Amino acid sequence: MGTEATPRHGPLDAEHRALGARMAEFGGWEMPIQYAGVLEEHRACREGAVVFDVSHLGSVRVTGAGGHSLLQWSFTNDHDRIAPGRAQYTHLLDPTDAHVVDDVIVWWVATDDYLVMPNASNTDRIVGALSDGPAQARTDGAVSMVDVTSERAVLAVQGPEARTRLAKVVPLMAEVARFAVAPADWDGVGCIVAGTGYTGEDGVEVHVPVEAAGALWRALLEVGIVPAGLGARDTLRLEAGLPLHGHELGPGITPLQAGLGWVVRWDKGDFRGRGALEAERERGVTRRLRGLLVEGRRPPRAGYAVLVDGEAVGVVTSGNFSPTLGHAIALAFLPPDVADGASVAVDVRGAAVAATVVKPPFVGS
Repeated sequence: MGTEATPRHGPLDAEHRALGARMAEFGGWEMPIQYAGVLEEHRACREGAVVFDVSHLGSVRVTGAGGHSLLQWSFTNDHDRIAPGRAQYTHLLDPTDAHVVDDVIVWWVATDDYLVMPNASNTDRIVGALSDGPAQARTDGAVSMVDVTSERAVLAVQGPEARTRLAKVVPLMAEVARFAVAPADWDGVGCIVAGTGYTGEDGVEVHVPVEAAGALWRALLEVGIVPAGLGARDTLRLEAGLPLHGHELGPGITPLQAGLGWVVRWDKGDFRGRGALEAERERGVTRRLRGLLVEGRRPPRAGYAVLVDGEAVGVVTSGNFSPTLGHAIALAFLPPDVADGASVAVDVRGAAVAATVVKPPFVGS
């Protein structure tokens, strides 16, 4: 998936540079961090409509009669709760300690046809885990897995005006409901659209073939959809209380610790990592992800200690200034007995900054 020395470039790289985007390495890709500025792009998403290039995310096409049973065994959520034409958030667990190897969205495109959407640097891990699935996980027949990341771009159109403005370009795309999945043509090219996103706002994500990606990008900008970089995407997802792999999820972090137990469907039967996660459920978690409303504008950063009565009891996983609230916010792992409303402090470079424990999200519901 690339390294810091040799990052990959997405199909829209030239479009971003033409707009003067500030580029940086992220997950093995060189991606736009901002155009006009993070605050402006953040507010444009909360108040209007923006488009993010999220082509750094992976796309693994899973097809065949055995696809459903393989995905059902591999991931924590229950695919029997959805049907073709729907998307579902789910986790892939490590079988040894049940840590979240990756959190993914599965787009159930059609019967025996799925798009598994991993995080940027985890595509190879997902393909490897699915390939290593036991034969009994494919009880319905053969299955094929193909990494199609290089064949498409993924555009996330987000914000309260996203559907209104998108309808001026491709009306069918704007009609795809939340967590629905549907085909839609753009200029004679077949795309796949899902009512998903990572901002806490309404919108869709469009899986568009490489050859049409630039034209679609430009058409979206022409109707007043603002280009936004990954800097704003991060402040938006933080306000929405959404986890980021490598911060709130990853090695040593289970769904139960991250407060995402709802992603685990215990009544569906066996799944990868179930035994280790059941053991943690029985003994109880020793930490839980919580939100922090932090006084002032100075943001705590990942790794900063959270203090109770001057003693370090937890650690910040993500923190930033909230453009919507006008002060700093953070996510942090804390002992389970630290309740919502509790007064704590964050050690920000030697200064104890007051904070209040809350249940995310910070913005929206």
